[in-house]
Amino acid sequence: MLSWKIVTMYLNSCRKHDVEPNSAVLSWFSQAKIQSSQNEKCSITISLDQLKDADILPLKDVLMSSDSSHIDAVDLFLEFHSDLGKECVVDLMHGINAKLRVVDLQDLSLGKEFLRDLCQGGLACQVLNLRSIHIQKLNMIGSFLRLHTLNLDFCTSLASLRKDCFSGMPNLMRLSMCETRISNLLTITGALSRLPSLVELRFQSCLCCKETGSCPGLQGQQKLQTESQEKDESLVSECNKVLRNASIALKNFVTHHPSPICFEKHYRDYIISSLLGLEVLDNFPVRMMERELAKMTSAKYYEYLPYKRQHKESVVSVLNKREMGTSGVHFQKPFKPKQLYPHRNGQNFFLRSLCAAKLGSSTWPLLHPLSNFNHTFKPENKKLRPRQFEYHPSNQSLMVFGTLDGEVVVTNHENGKMVGYIPCIGAMSSVLGLCWLNKSPSKLVAGSDNGSLKLLDINNMSPEVADSCCSSIGATFDDFEQLTSLHVNSTDDQLLASGYSKGIALYDIGSGRRLQLFSNLHREPINVAKFAHHSPYMFATSSFDNDVKMWDLRQSLGQPCYTASSSRGNVMACFSPDDHYLLVSAVDNEVKQLLVADGRLHMSFEIASTGSSHNYTRSYYMNGGDYIISGSCDEDVVRICCAQTGKRLRDVYLEDESGNSIFVQSLRGDPFRHFNMSILATATRPSSKWEIIKVNLLASRDSGGEHCYGQCFQPSCCLGG
Repeated sequence: MLSWKIVTMYLNSCRKHDVEPNSAVLSWFSQAKIQSSQNEKCSITISLDQLKDADILPLKDVLMSSDSSHIDAVDLFLEFHSDLGKECVVDLMHGINAKLRVVDLQDLSLGKEFLRDLCQGGLACQVLNLRSIHIQKLNMIGSFLRLHTLNLDFCTSLASLRKDCFSGMPNLMRLSMCETRISNLLTITGALSRLPSLVELRFQSCLCCKETGSCPGLQGQQKLQTESQEKDESLVSECNKVLRNASIALKNFVTHHPSPICFEKHYRDYIISSLLGLEVLDNFPVRMMERELAKMTSAKYYEYLPYKRQHKESVVSVLNKREMGTSGVHFQKPFKPKQLYPHRNGQNFFLRSLCAAKLGSSTWPLLHPLSNFNHTFKPENKKLRPRQFEYHPSNQSLMVFGTLDGEVVVTNHENGKMVGYIPCIGAMSSVLGLCWLNKSPSKLVAGSDNGSLKLLDINNMSPEVADSCCSSIGATFDDFEQLTSLHVNSTDDQLLASGYSKGIALYDIGSGRRLQLFSNLHREPINVAKFAHHSPYMFATSSFDNDVKMWDLRQSLGQPCYTASSSRGNVMACFSPDDHYLLVSAVDNEVKQLLVADGRLHMSFEIASTGSSHNYTRSYYMNGGDYIISGSCDEDVVRICCAQTGKRLRDVYLEDESGNSIFVQSLRGDPFRHFNMSILATATRPSSKWEIIKVNLLASRDSGGEHCYGQCFQPSCCLGG
């Protein structure tokens, strides 16, 4: 039985620290005494809003004393508002950590340092409630070995989870993250898969449910379904009936406070198929038949690993098999030599196996902003502001970017050194068009939105901003007003320019002379005109009139080879590396792949639309053309999809150093490195700057210690590629 000794100890400690006894603390100890006298489990509930800073030391002295051994559990609550200093709260929790059972810190303004200490230091509590806490990136890598319930509801700044944030929670069974900013379905599910005991999860809630368990209102219906299923599970009709009833119940099940992840297509199916031990999702139970259906749906729309690999392999295992001359790689379907990935024992096969192994172990890709390099700064510490960029077609270390101020910069993106700089190719203009020549690797064409077109030679460029001049400029082309894009053909003799007009211009690259102006090729402005990779005569135009047209310079341009239409305005089109396909991107994530030969639809990529008529989408092929990347100017995500099946492989979400979303303006696949790309991103704040971010899907962000950041504004986001 708990004696009055503990109360006496508290009073003595108050005198020792020259503190007035707190009546609330005395009442907590009295309640503990009553529990002890009734042979109940002896616990104490501490309300932080009834404490002052001065109360912490006496209270901690008592609870840490050996005479308080009868109190085996302490619950820490914040009911209304607390004026306690953060240091006092930390001191109290650390002092009584071994006895903590429930810690409820909802709505408490904790600060970054407090949260960092909490997440990295860990707690011994069983229930942790951090509702409405201001936290942007969850990184709970400390020891939470006893934790079985974690509540992060209404943490409206929480947007991402770090790779190992749940590594110290082997017994976590219940997790709630309603009304957060969590949106990355594939990455978040990868983090949750590290929780071996997770059985209840929710990103949205039933209105009547405060906890994560199954809604009580569904229990009667569940019982009927279970009885029906148990009568004869072998009958297909009964199984279909169970599925139909469950589907109807789910559609009628109204949820509230959803996080953005809930609006991802096939959200529930993907999570259920990925988290095999999950029993309840969003207060709705996961039935056996639903799980089987979810597996089929996920396999239809998502790719677990690239190149149809179904099981993760280590890099060492792949290399060993290569040395032994074996493959041992699992495919979803029996292999067919004429299908997508031939030659199981060839060099390409093992290269793809190596990529699959690396990507499978790198859920969080490595992101590296080019602004980390000193070359992005001009005199007086003014930063260069990229507006367009292109990889070099034959030198894997070079990249050129044009700026909002009309500058052209050639950089070695591997070591951060500036190779060449041109101060301005057109007065008061932004560079919207860049294209390297194919057979003259030192030359490129740059065009700005004021119509200026220049042929530049990097051999004549100065690597220093202060020493730069215009001596590197070769031919000067006739102006093309309101230019948005340009492209050089495969033989380097002709150049196409398009702009905010219904026609295009054809130039002779050697002389800079405009050969011909083709008017009224479309009913609305032509955003992009692109030559094929292997034919110097074939090119495609994409227009806001919803049409994409294929043209042949050997024929009269009075009539296109064919016309293909989208349901919305086309932002761009580009050829696959082998010129077999044309990748077309229309406003608001309408992305499809056409057959170059006749314009027939080959593949439609089912990317969810946002409903915005200003969400300009751009898509490109990655190295080799097996996968495409797609991003839109109103979204902070780049999606990677298989070019042959349309299945989603990965999503890459972008944010600045403060955890704020940044949005995709343009992107390119690295032509030399598998599953590498660069993204031109910007934020919405007018004072922000543009940023080029390199992305490596085969390396881990956490192991490399790199993070993406950069903020920028977004004028003319519909223009160019």
